[in-house]
This record gives sequence, structure tokens and C-alpha cells, in this order.
Amino acid sequence: MRRAVNDLLGAYDKLIMDPVHGAIPLYRHEVQVIDHPLFQRLRNICQNDILSLVFPGATHSRFLHSIGVMYVGTRMFRSMIDAYLRERQLSDNTDLSLSQLDAIDYLAKIIRLGCLLHDSGHSSFSHQFTKAQRIGDLMRRPGRFADLWEGIDYSAYHTEEPEELEHEHYSVRVAHEVLSAVDLESAGLHKQDVIGIMETTTVTPSEAFCLHARTFWGFIAGGDAEAGSVISENIPRLVLDLLSSIVSGEIDADRADYMLRDGFHSSVTIGGFNLDHLLSNLRFGWDKSEPWLGLAITQKGLGALEDFVYSRYQMYRKVYAHKTALGFDWLLREAINEVLEDPENFAWIDTCLSNMRYFAELTDNFFWEAFRKVARQRPESFSFCIVNRIKLNHLDTREDLSASAIASHSAWLAEAMELNPAHVVTCSMHARFSNIQDNFNGIKVLLRDPVNRKRSLKKITDVSAFFSKFSDGTITHFYTRPENARDLAPGITN
Repeated sequence: MRRAVNDLLGAYDKLIMDPVHGAIPLYRHEVQVIDHPLFQRLRNICQNDILSLVFPGATHSRFLHSIGVMYVGTRMFRSMIDAYLRERQLSDNTDLSLSQLDAIDYLAKIIRLGCLLHDSGHSSFSHQFTKAQRIGDLMRRPGRFADLWEGIDYSAYHTEEPEELEHEHYSVRVAHEVLSAVDLESAGLHKQDVIGIMETTTVTPSEAFCLHARTFWGFIAGGDAEAGSVISENIPRLVLDLLSSIVSGEIDADRADYMLRDGFHSSVTIGGFNLDHLLSNLRFGWDKSEPWLGLAITQKGLGALEDFVYSRYQMYRKVYAHKTALGFDWLLREAINEVLEDPENFAWIDTCLSNMRYFAELTDNFFWEAFRKVARQRPESFSFCIVNRIKLNHLDTREDLSASAIASHSAWLAEAMELNPAHVVTCSMHARFSNIQDNFNGIKVLLRDPVNRKRSLKKITDVSAFFSKFSDGTITHFYTRPENARDLAPGITN
């Protein structure tokens, strides 16, 4: 049975070499996606904005990350299929039917494309882009969403117009544009099924997906498929949610790739975890009474999951929230604001954010050139600091301060160190796992009775005390900005 699945899913047209995962196979339609200008633009967007100013190796792109997520997502799905077949063979030697193989193949290819396109809407410098005040104002402009979808019915993906656009909304728009230009028909796929597993969307899946979803549910749940409160019409949504959790969930392909990739390129070991061990212990979980279909993990795999979570925790504390890195993020946002003071730049970014014809030109390169222009004209500018790697002067670090406590401590530092209060800068990073206990309750632990092999599911926090140890957390760094940036840049003269 497993050989049939591997034969079906193993054919590919090209290989792309990745420094983290090695050789990654690509289907013909995936090559077409990757070759599209809106995907190629990701080559020129760094995964971690300007983290390379602190960790010099961290120059990797959203392009490689997206392909890596596709690889990990494929491994997650196939690992769970393989484990299911391996365990089922102990009591059932029935071969897979052609319809079951077709269903597995279809869902696997949907996952691959969803993973590949999940970050396609990121703009220059990734997450820092929308945090710049002037960019935020642009993103909130009334009518922006309608302009972005002009001439296209977006109701197939969004039930209503969002109040503020995020990069996920742009990923959906890019995915629609790219998939409309790709020969999905030859691959037997439907774009609404791919976009349906991406964030922010509410999609009615295709008839083909519904058929494959019901076949897949019958294959996975076995005797339970006809029992309980699972209505046939609800099965496609359950399967869609399962696939979505592989693309974007608590144990997802996105986090798994960026932790390994960021750790590798930053030359740190704290982002490391055993991906093979984690994947080998993932299972399909279902509860016919809720009804629920999602990710489950075996009890012996809890250690691998705990390593995964702790590694993520440490990456945020030691790399993403590094005092110098957060200081440069603040300078970057202010430099972006400076660039947009130029009416011509402002109008151009406005156009790029509303028109897919020009969105491909919105990359890091545009802003680096703009920073250099501002730096030449204004040596006291934030752009000058970015171009010449002039960092903020770190004063202090505190954790878990309220907004008022941050303001009070900032004022105290200014007074104690005889600084201009306006020159004291604060940068905070919130723990991205502050709700970790609640979120991980969506993942079940699969338990089996050693005698009758009857399966049961429990909340992960009922089995492991590890996930109850995390609480809300905020790291705040305090800095003072350079008084004269030019004086701090060696080798630069008037």
C-alpha cells in the first residue's frame, strides 16, 4: 500500500537544491507558479527584514522559505499517511482503491500549492513593512481592498471587505493572480481549493475536492466514518480545516521551516529540533462526536513537540528579540517613513499596493536605493543609520512591563542619564506563544490501549504539564538614538 502511495506522489519534473532540506522535487505546475513574476519577486525580499545586520548569514529570502514550507508540508501529510497505512496493515491487508489514491494525491498537491503561496503577499522587509506608520496609513486607506480586486469578484474568497489589509490578504490576491495564469487543469486541480486553505479566506470548495474529501474521510476514519454526528455535507469543511492547519497552525510547515532555516542561516543552534522525530509521530486525529478532524501526536512524540515549542520560544528571545536586532527594526521603520515623505515615492508605493501589475516591483531593493538617496541628502537621517549600520545605543532591558511602566522607566532613564527624553527609544516584542496552552488544546494526543489497541484522544495540556508553563511575556529594550549619525560612521567625510 505504501509503495502505491509513494509511486503516485513521487513523480516530479524538476529538482531545486535547498541548503536546509537538500533536493526538493517540483511538479510541472509548481514550476510554472515559481516562474511567475509575482513569485520570483520573493527572491528580493529577505525572510528576516534586516536581521543580517546582526547575524550576517541571515540573508535568506522569502523565496527559499516558501519552497521549504512546501517541502515540509508535503512531508507532514505523507508522514501521517504512511503511519496510518503502517499501523493499519497490522490488522488489515486490503489494498488502497484507485479513488483513495486519487484523493490522497489531490489533497497532497493542494497542500503543496497552499504552502508554496502562503507568504506570496509579503512586501518589502516582510513583517516590518506594515509596522511603519506611513505604510500602515496606506494599508488602511478606504477603498484599498476594492482597488486591489478591481474587475474581479472576490466573494469566492472573502465574505466581506476587511477593515485593514494584512500580508495574508495580499497572499490571497497574489495566489489568485498566479494560479489563474498556471495550467492547473492539466494537473486536475482547482484554484479555489488551494486558496481555501490559506488564511483569511472562506471558500466553497470544488466538487472534485468534496468528492476527494469524503473518500479521504472514509479512508482515515474507517468504521467511524459512518457513525457519530458527522454529516456528509460537513466533511469537506473538516478536511479543508485539516489541510489549513498544516499550512498555518501551531504545528505547521511554516513554523517548522522558518525555525530550521533562520537557525541555520543565523548560525545559531537554539532554533534546532528533530523534524524527523516530530513528523514520525504526527497522526490524523478525529472525533466523530464533536465532530473534529485535525492533527494528533502520539504520546511518545510529546518530547519532540516540546522541543519544537521550546526552540521556537528560544528563537524569539535570543534571535528575533535580540537587543540590536529590535533596535535596527525601529530604525528600519523610521527610514521607511522617511522614504515615503517624498510624494513621488508615496504615490508609487500607493500604486504598487493597489495594482498587481506593479506589485512585483515592491521589494527590498526599491527601499535600499531610496535609503541611499535619502542618506546622501540627509546625513542626520534614519536612512543614513541603516545604510551605514549605525545602531541605537542600548540602555536597558526589562520584561513584562505595562505600557505605563514602559513610559515611566523611559522617563527615569532619561533623567538618570541626563538624556533628552525625546531621544529615548523603546522597542518591545510580545511573546508569540502567549496563548500557547489554549492554542495547543486544538491538537490532541493519540493514546492506544496496549491490549485491545483501542484509540482515544486527550487534550495535550491534560497529558503534558510542559504546555502549561508558558504565560504572556513581553521583552522591552530601551535605547537612545545617535546625536549625530555622520560622526559615528567611520571613513565618511563631508
